[in-house]
Amino acid sequence: MIDGDTIIVRGTKIRLAGIDAPEMDMPWGLKAKWTMVEICKGQEITVKLNGETSYDRLVGIGYLPNGQDIGAELVKRGLALDLPFFSQGRYRHLEPTGARERLRNGAFGHASISVRRTTTVVAYRRRSNRHNAGS
Repeated sequence: MIDGDTIIVRGTKIRLAGIDAPEMDMPWGLKAKWTMVEICKGQEITVKLNGETSYDRLVGIGYLPNGQDIGAELVKRGLALDLPFFSQGRYRHLEPTGARERLRNGAFGHASISVRRTTTVVAYRRRSNRHNAGS
């Protein structure tokens, strides 16, 4: 386990699709990683890749042998958030009350990217209030 939303399967880095966990140096980051270890320890993980990449990682949904979605379990435990831009809301209903406010304190990782992609920003230059003589 690299962190709360990235695992290594047979030497390949996999970014769990549709969720975002805090980075290791952020509040809740270590807890997210160790919870991921707890969920997956000693189990064979199967990943269904979606064809996307994120930096140096392939992107996909990780499953335990019983069919349990690893990302869904992290979201249910309040240690990752649904990324609606990427998940189409697949995990949002699993977020415990208050998790979004607690984990988005300052916005982290891809959560902040999805906000930027869905927000329009208009930049403009402020006009001077001075009037030119003779205009």
